[in-house]
Amino acid sequence: MGTPGQSTAGRPEARWAGRAAGLAGSCHPGPVVAVTALTTALAATAGQSAARCVLTALAALTGQLSVGWCNDAFDARRDLAAGRHGKPVVDGTVRVTEVWAAAYTALALCVPLSFACGLLAGTVHLTGVAAAWAYDLRLKSTVWSWLPYATGFAALPAFVALGLPDRPWPAWWAVTAGALLGIGAHLGDVLPDIRADLALGVRGWPQRLGPDRARLLLPVPLVAASAALVLGPSGPPGAAGLAALGSAASAAVAGTVLGRRRERAAFAAAVAVAAIDVTLLLVRGTGIA
Repeated sequence: MGTPGQSTAGRPEARWAGRAAGLAGSCHPGPVVAVTALTTALAATAGQSAARCVLTALAALTGQLSVGWCNDAFDARRDLAAGRHGKPVVDGTVRVTEVWAAAYTALALCVPLSFACGLLAGTVHLTGVAAAWAYDLRLKSTVWSWLPYATGFAALPAFVALGLPDRPWPAWWAVTAGALLGIGAHLGDVLPDIRADLALGVRGWPQRLGPDRARLLLPVPLVAASAALVLGPSGPPGAAGLAALGSAASAAVAGTVLGRRRERAAFAAAVAVAAIDVTLLLVRGTGIA
């Protein structure tokens, strides 16, 4: 007779629960939740109806899920060879074929959900999703690794704006800020793992820069995004906008100085600037179209 824990683990419902947990862990839940929440909040501040906000959220969610699962499934062989424990595929919680199936299912759902927001809006959103898949499948290890991030993040405000009732064209400063945020997100996402990536043969743009140059460059696109969000909209920027821009620049300088001795300080400063940028984007949301 087995122990209670052993008998429970062998039950079908326990195995299914383990598979579900493995799939949830392999989708890169942090970025999925963050991007979906940002897109939904931007849709709400831009003036989309409650029903359209839900539709926008579902399109963003399925797109991000497809990208996250594609990333883990495609990298599975490299992760297994490197013994990168903590990843569900490496730990045996879920099979690679199941992760691929989940990725294609999410992508199949994303297509009609995106086009339900409008032909132009859907095309823009799916372009961003396609760019992210291109990153996972090919561009991740090339000098062009920044391009899918720039394209994907620029597509978010455009997707929201084109999903409004009169299908207005998105404001240039919102799209520009999105692209710059994407480049900053790419640098910040890769920075902690540059040395490990180089050992595995991953040579994207940040890896080619090296950890020191990537750390120094990290705040530049983020502060540039702050400037676009504060100075881009018509009319005076206002005291609050200038204060936000000054705070972003100050945090970037502090992170650059302190980051010479403590790399985490540079990353923390970049997160602070990104938070300012996201706040500015949401505050300016009513004017993105």
